[in-house]
Order: sequence, then C-alpha cells, then structure tokens
Amino acid sequence: MSSHTPDSAAETAARTVLDDRDISRALTRITHEILERNRDASDLVILGIPRRGVPLAARIADRIDDVEGITMPYGSLDITMYRDDLRMRPARTLEHTDIPARGVDDAIVVLVDEVLFSGRTIRAALDALNDLGRPRAVQLAVLVDRGHRQLPIRADFVGKNLPTSLAEQVQVHLSETDGDDAVTIITGSEERAREPDTDPTPGSGAGA
Repeated sequence: MSSHTPDSAAETAARTVLDDRDISRALTRITHEILERNRDASDLVILGIPRRGVPLAARIADRIDDVEGITMPYGSLDITMYRDDLRMRPARTLEHTDIPARGVDDAIVVLVDEVLFSGRTIRAALDALNDLGRPRAVQLAVLVDRGHRQLPIRADFVGKNLPTSLAEQVQVHLSETDGDDAVTIITGSEERAREPDTDPTPGSGAGA
C-alpha cells in the first residue's frame, strides 16, 4: 500500500468508484459466495490482513453469523516480517495477529484484504499462515482487484474488478479506520504507483 503528497492540484482529484452502499452489497455478495463454496461454515476461519482487511473480515464474519446463525471466528494476520521488501524499507510498525481459539489447523482459512494488486502482500500472508499451522485450504477475498499481478495469485472472491493503470492509486476508506466507506481512484505518477507495498498510512489502499 502507498500514500504520497500530491505535487499538483490535479493529483488531488479523486474519482469515487464505490460508495458505502456499493461496498455493503459487495461484501454481502462475497459472503454468499463464500458460503456457497464452503457448505459447512463451521470449518471456516476468517483472517483479515491489517489494516483494512481486518474490519472487512469482521463485516464478512458478521454477515455469516446472520445467515448461518453461528458465531464465525475471525481475526487478523500480521505479515510485516514476511514482506519481501524489508531490506529496502526495514523500519516498519508491527501490526496485530489475532488467531481465533480453534486455530488454523485443518480449517478453511479465508484471507481478507481490501485491494489485490501485485500479489506480494498475499504471498507474505501465506508464508505467515504457514508458520501458524496447516489449514485444509486457503481462500482469498478482496474488496477490489485492480490487476497488475506480479505473482501467480488469484482471488477466489472479488467485490469489484477494477482495471487501472500504473499511474493510478486505488484508495479504500472504511468507517472503522477512516470515518467513511468509499473506494476512490487518484491519478498519480506511474513511478509512485509501482511501489504499492510501502508506507501504509490511513486512507491509502493501493493494494499489494
């Protein structure tokens, strides 16, 4: 994920592509797709990738609770120490890992993130998960897939496929972290957009 200070007024113009209602509908659809693929919801563990993957995971878990009438275990998975750019930017704040009591062994783990871009964040998440146990299967749910993959990683559940150029940033705002729900596109320099995995800051969601 990335954030930057605009060099010109033109870079500050944001185009909203999903509003709060769109995000709510997308998460409801993702929830039903997860349940259709996994008939026994008791096998599921939902893990969000900090920061904005965590509230998204909580919302999906709440929706599963409503549909299935169960308490869906969910938590968070910090990937900081598993990133492949630590040598370039070693100073990072560790996020929180919170694994539900049932653990991940023999569970169907659904990883949740806000934006899928290069795939490097998800690769790091798989490495982090491997150190915690041996899930029966791992699935991936993302609010936005913006393309430009650098690794052979694909989301199982996508709220919105959003073709973008490398000169654009996708920013995800959630009420839990930013005060409102919205997905916007901001046009910036292509060079900056090529560095999606650095300096996660509030309001940014370039994806990885």
